[in-house]
Amino acid sequence: MKFVASSTALLSHLQAISRVINSKNTLAILDNFLFKLEGTTLTLTASDLETTMITSMEVVDVDGEGSVAITAKLLLDTLREFSEQPLTFDIDDENLALVISSDNGTYNFIGQKGDEYPRIPSLSESTNTFSIDASVLSNGIQTTFFATADDELRPVMNGIFFDVTAEHTTIVATDAHKLVRFQTESPEGSANFSFILAKKAAGLLKNILPKETGDVVVSFDEKNICFKLQNYTLFARQIEGRYPNYAGVIPVNNPIRVIADRTTLLNAVKRVSVFSNQGTSLVKLHIASNQINISAQDIDFSISAEETIACQFEGDKIEIGFKSSFLIDILNNLSATEVTIELSEPSRAGLFLPFDQGENENVLMLLMPMLLNS
Repeated sequence: MKFVASSTALLSHLQAISRVINSKNTLAILDNFLFKLEGTTLTLTASDLETTMITSMEVVDVDGEGSVAITAKLLLDTLREFSEQPLTFDIDDENLALVISSDNGTYNFIGQKGDEYPRIPSLSESTNTFSIDASVLSNGIQTTFFATADDELRPVMNGIFFDVTAEHTTIVATDAHKLVRFQTESPEGSANFSFILAKKAAGLLKNILPKETGDVVVSFDEKNICFKLQNYTLFARQIEGRYPNYAGVIPVNNPIRVIADRTTLLNAVKRVSVFSNQGTSLVKLHIASNQINISAQDIDFSISAEETIACQFEGDKIEIGFKSSFLIDILNNLSATEVTIELSEPSRAGLFLPFDQGENENVLMLLMPMLLNS
């Protein structure tokens, strides 16, 4: 078979799906992209058995059709060095010898049989389906992704939980220290269902969704999830298990309410945290009289720092401690000019919310405190 493709367009598609390929694969065929030509449509696939990503593009000057697996690293390294130009791909159907011809040269590869590539996953008849706007899904994954865990003992914590009801679609991630809940209105007619999306698949969506428009159709059965975008299709194996009761850990009655400039607070915490104990990374927030006093110390090295910023404050004064790296993560990932902090007592979780929530979007971030020495 033979076809001509744009070098930059082909590279763009392959780079997007190449993130699926592991550095070490159990099957050698998984080090390859699958090229499948039907008519003038070239379908490109990458897989690691758990996750499969598919995209397609139009090609010209087509002769024949079929499939071939091509080594991913060699092909990507070659394509990166081309400026925009048409490339001719000529594959011998008998011995799978592949020749790429450019304006100035030829490049020889040896392909593998396309039918040796793992089959694309298929969903069972008992499939649930819903649609969500690509920008909303992108915001949900971008907002929650940093809170996922890397916990071999509790694999459900290593993914993003989707909880869909008739009223709300809720996207949640937690590592037991911090929790992020992103909520948006569900499409009309949504049923009640849930699934856990693996961290790797979520990361792939996080990279490609900002360039997508329109609705994403999400389908899933008891084992697999399929995200059908305008330019890509992603299949991912569900993480099996029961997700923690995230709603049960969110404190409801929080009489202390603080409103502060997010960037000012973030930068102050970054500066002060340099002086925190290397083992605990503890920073203390003493909040009273429309001021937040941020302090840290490391007794072992006789260093300390404190900084005071202005805020709006309601309730009784409080001193509460947080792990600085977690607090910085929270403030870095809140896309708002001002942040609202809701607290009740030093031993209970603090809530961090954007002062101005996005339209039809509700973001809540929870951070567990660290115990202070009395």
